[in-house]
Amino acid sequence: MTTKRDPRDVTAEPPGAPDPRRWLALVVLAGMQFLLVLDMTVVVVALPEIQADLRFSQAALPWVINGYVLTAGGFLLLGGRLADMFGRRRLFLAGVLIFGVASVVCGASTSSSMLVASRFAQGTGEALAAPAALGMIPLLFTDGRERMKALGVWGGIAGLAGTLGSVISGALTGVDWRWIFYINIPVVVLALFLIPRVLPESRMARESPRLDVPGAVTATGGLIAVVYGLLQAASHPWGSWQVLAPLLGGVALLVAMVVVESRSPDPLIPLRFLANRTRVTSNVLSLVIWAVFIGYVVLLNWYMQQVLDYSPLRTGLMNLPRGAAIAAGIVLCTFLMPRIGVKPLLTIGFLGSAAGLLLASFIEVDSSYEGAILPGLIVFGLFSGLCYPGLINGALHQVTGQDSGLGSGVQNAMQQVGAALGLAVLVTVALRHTEDRVHGGTVPAVAQTDGYALAFRVGAAALVVAGVVAVLVLERVSTQRRNALAEMPGDPASTTTSAESSPS
Repeated sequence: MTTKRDPRDVTAEPPGAPDPRRWLALVVLAGMQFLLVLDMTVVVVALPEIQADLRFSQAALPWVINGYVLTAGGFLLLGGRLADMFGRRRLFLAGVLIFGVASVVCGASTSSSMLVASRFAQGTGEALAAPAALGMIPLLFTDGRERMKALGVWGGIAGLAGTLGSVISGALTGVDWRWIFYINIPVVVLALFLIPRVLPESRMARESPRLDVPGAVTATGGLIAVVYGLLQAASHPWGSWQVLAPLLGGVALLVAMVVVESRSPDPLIPLRFLANRTRVTSNVLSLVIWAVFIGYVVLLNWYMQQVLDYSPLRTGLMNLPRGAAIAAGIVLCTFLMPRIGVKPLLTIGFLGSAAGLLLASFIEVDSSYEGAILPGLIVFGLFSGLCYPGLINGALHQVTGQDSGLGSGVQNAMQQVGAALGLAVLVTVALRHTEDRVHGGTVPAVAQTDGYALAFRVGAAALVVAGVVAVLVLERVSTQRRNALAEMPGDPASTTTSAESSPS
């Protein structure tokens, strides 16, 4: 009697035989990765149009971004555990479905609360889909050379999504901002059709870990409350209950998260992972660079549209030099890192990025693009790009094979959380300063420009502090290739991070 082989079962292939569907599967995985990265940056240029159409307050507008990144970052590690337990293809399919439905609701939103709620749902879809997709690449590409090519394609697609986000946003917003969400639908439908046909199912062979749902919920809830409190400070005094209640509540939830993690038999982030000084410092520095980056991008786009009166398409195109500069910085860092080490590059990168933000702070109500905006874009882009590969290397310093997936997952989560915190802090700084200047009799456009400039200087100061920390705290990190990272399923995240760190 002949047993019919299920073509979707990866274990049915002879040992070591490459999956014949692997390149088509990579197209599906990379296509969804393109959308997941794109949806964090594609809304930036569209924010003023969204604000006018759905009547967002200026302080509430950042939630269009924060709702997505906080949920994605907060539940990313939990999503990885779910993929291990219930199957990566199954979780990827579920994440894509949630992301697609949420995209439809985003585009159809008739109120600010409806849009923000659907952005939280989109973030949930990413938290399920992204780690499952990352874990499938090394299973599909068992040959080391093919795997590196696949990871290169994955990283390039993610970087392209980040770079094109502002341009796509500008072009579609000129028609209707809702199309920045509707463009997801054809890709999602195609992915839902292909996923069961080209992706094999896989899950952990060993006993699956327990789910640390309380840890994920308290961490995400605490971060959301803290960010909400910071944004409330843009329109309320620091001592008001509107600010203190969410801030204190968020801190309490984060403390509860620490308690839960310390007592959990299988925590999302084991204490052993936090024992390495360089690893922890690199993750904190990743949070800082992303906090400043996203805040800078959003406020600069607001300045170009609201003060200089640029169209959405022109604003998107004006962001392209930053993407090119970031790519150049990443290439330069990759070349220099084996020669001079991670620590000097991070120090130079953070201090150079601070100089770029300082240049950006010399904006006025009638500044020219070439004289006031472009220099900051290029300098900040080049030196921030110099940081990203080094931060990945540091975040994975002395990570064992057992923790390679955890290391890359924590680094990605820190990027998402940093984006939300940075946007909350820098927007609050800008709006409070603007309001104070307007009450003092300053012309609104001038006050608004001064608020943006102050936020850029605050961001520059944070980067200087980060550069000093890099000098004082980081160990010398070896840049030799780690065998564990070339072999473990968690590795792809470390490759995509450098590309995802270049949104424009």
